[in-house]
Amino acid sequence: MTKKRIIFAGTPQFAVPSLLALLNSKHTVCAVYTQPDRKAGRGRKLQASPVKLAALEHGIDIYQPVNFKTTEVQAQLDALQADVMIVVAYGLLLPKVVLDSPRLGCVNVHASLLPRWRGAAPIQRALLAGDSITGITLMQMDVGLDTGAMIQCESCDILPDDTGQILHERLATLGAQVLNNAIDDLEKLPQMAQDESKMIYAKKLQKSEANLDWQKPAIVLERQVRAFNPWPVTQTTLFKQTLRIWAAQALPNTTSDAIGTMIRCQHDGIDIVTGEGILRLLKVQKAGGKPISVGDFLNAHNQG
Repeated sequence: MTKKRIIFAGTPQFAVPSLLALLNSKHTVCAVYTQPDRKAGRGRKLQASPVKLAALEHGIDIYQPVNFKTTEVQAQLDALQADVMIVVAYGLLLPKVVLDSPRLGCVNVHASLLPRWRGAAPIQRALLAGDSITGITLMQMDVGLDTGAMIQCESCDILPDDTGQILHERLATLGAQVLNNAIDDLEKLPQMAQDESKMIYAKKLQKSEANLDWQKPAIVLERQVRAFNPWPVTQTTLFKQTLRIWAAQALPNTTSDAIGTMIRCQHDGIDIVTGEGILRLLKVQKAGGKPISVGDFLNAHNQG
């Protein structure tokens, strides 16, 4: 094993376990790149990314360029003389000059089994599609979008109760494990080209996708509820108000009632007729409130 100088590039919480794995290895993380601080919250104050906060705790040099278009930013990265750049959910486009800068190039930890679900939202798209398996791909980056050669893959099951958040956390941990297992002998590991015929694109999530369409089958709506937890969170209109739906269960029951009709309203769930089967709402949130069980919601609603 040759000790490596590593640049780490990442932004959200998903990337933090991978950064910590490298910090606990025998290699040197010489710099962290993360996106510029963003305004967030009700006060619209500037907030550092989770990766920046982790880097600050460990006293690592931090760089936050808006992009890599200028020769100054490119020269700054070159001067670090890194052996490899590890990229985990960084969120910035890396031009070829950056990809070629480290001795071993740039390696990405991607949250799917490539070439399935290239792109911005692989975790949620896998849940929406009803996939039973997903995983992590360690990939040599090139100028395409998640098109590089695969270095290592590790799969994991998607469980019936998995939400976007639960699967996100499991894959973040798995990503760190795959990276940790590969980093020592990275330059010696074989690389395999992706099968382009199996490529599926995981487009970015939009808030407009959050509305539940009762014409769809209950199982599809259940997947939507799970995939969009914790963002953007599915919603519907019920009791003359907009409710966000945090948890729901598809039931195979059949009925002659019209699609979109509420046929049952009990403390263990609210049943809505769908295009195929029944969707039982289990956890809801009204405007300005917190996510609560249907039982608690009905108690408050009846008291109101």
